[in-house]
Amino acid sequence: MSDEKAVTIPAQSEGEDRTGGEVLLKVTGLQKHFPIKKGLLQRQVGAVHAVDGLDFEVRSGETLGVVGESGCGKSTMGRLITRLLEPTGGKVEFQGKDITHLGVAGMRPLRRDVQMIFQDPYSSLNPRHTIGTIIGAPFKLQGVEPEGGIKKEVQRLLSVVGLNPEHYNRYPHEFSGGQRQRIGIARALALNPKLVVADEPVSALDVSIQAQVVNLLDDLQEELGLTYVIIAHDLSVVRHVSDRIAVMYLGKIVELADRDLLYKSPMHPYTKALMSAVPIPDPRRKNAKSERILLKGDVPSPISPPSGCRFHTRCWKATEICKTTEPKLIELRPGQQVACHHPENFADQAPQDTVLLTAAKEAAELVADEVLAESAETSAAVAAEVEAAAEAAEEVEAAAETEAAKGTKAPKETQVTKEADEK
Repeated sequence: MSDEKAVTIPAQSEGEDRTGGEVLLKVTGLQKHFPIKKGLLQRQVGAVHAVDGLDFEVRSGETLGVVGESGCGKSTMGRLITRLLEPTGGKVEFQGKDITHLGVAGMRPLRRDVQMIFQDPYSSLNPRHTIGTIIGAPFKLQGVEPEGGIKKEVQRLLSVVGLNPEHYNRYPHEFSGGQRQRIGIARALALNPKLVVADEPVSALDVSIQAQVVNLLDDLQEELGLTYVIIAHDLSVVRHVSDRIAVMYLGKIVELADRDLLYKSPMHPYTKALMSAVPIPDPRRKNAKSERILLKGDVPSPISPPSGCRFHTRCWKATEICKTTEPKLIELRPGQQVACHHPENFADQAPQDTVLLTAAKEAAELVADEVLAESAETSAAVAAEVEAAAEAAEEVEAAAETEAAKGTKAPKETQVTKEADEK
């Protein structure tokens, strides 16, 4: 298959759902802090909070997309759940088994079921080995003898990922970037894993090659029943391949939702800002004003993250409670979890706190007036709906209490009348 040929990404059907399987991976309170040491005695003077408390599940057969700015901890999270890094805290369960602190010997049997596709197709392949040796290494390490021999199986894998089986004896430098990424995918699929973590699988490739690799991953999932955790920057790619999407910011998940819900009505302000950055490839909109939300400043340092909500230093809706109290990741809608005191497209979780912080006032200057007006109108409408629903529930409850009172009162009156007749 030629890498120069452009391939159009087909749209997934709206009703397509692959999330009905059992829980394959469960992550609870996952943390990774890299120590900072100084001096001759190498004393620890701080720590980089790369991942700081993640909770999520991945079901068999689904694809979980992970997005966020550079430095938010996406790649570190991928290496933690594949146990290429030792977690500082929390728990990682695979098929109900705790693998958080398993050693090399304990993880060896699980390596057949958990594989990783690395971001850089150039540095992830040993330049001294042929691709036949690279793709065949998992069989030798696991002591697996495929039917027909390793060479035949490697050549079959090469044809599966769109490469020529005759290139078995070539070296990595003889291939293009897209072809190298296909070699990495073939190596990850060699032992028929159950979970594949793909760290930026298409970020280093040309646009036309990205489409081919994305289509390849999608086809292989349908053929082999794979489960993916795909880490990416490109929101269009994530939307195409994912069933659910987790949005990370500074080591934490701020929103976790089904694909369609997240793109139609994002609830966290950071998610809304990310969605506003996605270009719309429509020539009819070339003269239309873009409602791009510009975020103020850079991501804060993970060495000393802000207190409370970590996004409050750049958020246009931040109030005092955002600065002092960290919001929990809770399910506000079916299939949509959000960690925000003042979510978009929903009633405020802290309606009593309305005084904006100075940072929020400065951030609001970078947000289009149409976006602010839309957010205010939507929040007011949702709040009115919630209030109306609460009033209706109170009326129903009051009516039920009245009916119950009448029902208990009638027998007493009958008893009193009967006693009077007897007298």
